[in-house]
Amino acid sequence: MKTPRVVAVIPARRASTRFPNKPLAPILGKPLIQWVWEGAKESTLITKVIVATDDESICKTAQHFGAEVVMTRTDHISGTDRVAEVALKEKSDWFINLQGDEPLIRGPILDEIVKGLRPEYGMATIATPLRNQKELHQPDIVKVSIDSNGKALGFCRTVGENEENQWNHQHVGLYAYSPEILQRLVKLPPSEGEKRERLEQLRALENGIAIQVLTLNFKSIGVDTPGDVPRAERALADRATTISK
Repeated sequence: MKTPRVVAVIPARRASTRFPNKPLAPILGKPLIQWVWEGAKESTLITKVIVATDDESICKTAQHFGAEVVMTRTDHISGTDRVAEVALKEKSDWFINLQGDEPLIRGPILDEIVKGLRPEYGMATIATPLRNQKELHQPDIVKVSIDSNGKALGFCRTVGENEENQWNHQHVGLYAYSPEILQRLVKLPPSEGEKRERLEQLRALENGIAIQVLTLNFKSIGVDTPGDVPRAERALADRATTISK
């Protein structure tokens, strides 16, 4: 069986409303985006890792720590659009949109994802089990409902009282796309659910694109605001301590 060619793209921009200049934010002495890139480079199954940005300072920083960088257009609305632009110039069986704010995603996790990709789907994402009832009712933690075959039934931020059993996994913002589905997705207008929930993946579901969900048991800490930096630093420090033992 042919080994699929997989390209990981890390989209990065400075103009974040909740955390300006986030990709360059220092985390234990390294820019946030460097942690993400180093994790991706640990993968034995990803063919190439690319940082995609429209910002010169991010470009220079990424090149300084050794990353391949592609400069993209400045008018992209989302990271997916940036990944799709890169994909037009790269030959690959799958493109992974690796969010630049997930410093705990490392090579072994990415290898699990690549090995689990099913060709009958053109899009995949990952989820981890919710740890407690508090997380279930936090709007900043995106929940995913999954059927017995590993197919996404829905994504939401707020769970109703009678729906709690349907939503027992946290969605982690990593996506894999076939080239065809990626280009189709970015040509679609934002869907009603996407606009209401501020969740881009609902555009796929509401346009008949099935999403495979790979369930992995690891701790994900996304850095969305400056307040998330200490949590990420603690988790990275704990991981380093565990590895050194």
